[in-house]
Amino acid sequence: MLALFAYIGRASGGKPPRDALYQYGFAVSGLVEELLILGIALWIARGIPWGELGVRQPRSWGRALGLALVLFIGILIAENALESVLHATREQGLEPAHWQPDKALAYAANAAVIALVAPVAEEFVYRGLGIALLRRFGAVAAVIGSSVAFAAAHGLIQGFPALFIFGAALAVLRLRTESVFPGMLFHACFNGIALAVAFVR
Repeated sequence: MLALFAYIGRASGGKPPRDALYQYGFAVSGLVEELLILGIALWIARGIPWGELGVRQPRSWGRALGLALVLFIGILIAENALESVLHATREQGLEPAHWQPDKALAYAANAAVIALVAPVAEEFVYRGLGIALLRRFGAVAAVIGSSVAFAAAHGLIQGFPALFIFGAALAVLRLRTESVFPGMLFHACFNGIALAVAFVR
């Protein structure tokens, strides 16, 4: 359903305006959407032990961070290769044309949603609940299924392969560490870096 709404919204509304990250309304709508999705996921997950959902400390933070670094480098290589062919960044349309200091607070509000709220909500939904529900079909099915759902929920076509790779890396991190927390941290850092790099391009 999330994917259906995302693709319908993209087809009917097109890209968000280039100054979307400078609008408080964009931050509010993003916050409401993420919290609503998280609420629905928590409702679906009722009765499932927190441990099965990955809501626990990883077995080793050192190993988790080491694996995260390896996956991060792999994602950067894959996404740079895909970007030169598919131009997914342009399709998403969230890259500001230039920095507007007078709208820094609105940008900070959007950054908080993108780099803090979204990673927590999305990791619980896709790598927490998603992995927990799909794991009975095997680890490969859990990785592929959760990654397809994650990528499709963004409503992008050219961006789908990069989002799938990103989701698969986080799914592997979740399975290897038995925790969603390293993925939340990874996702938050990745989104934060992407927001910063947007002004360098």
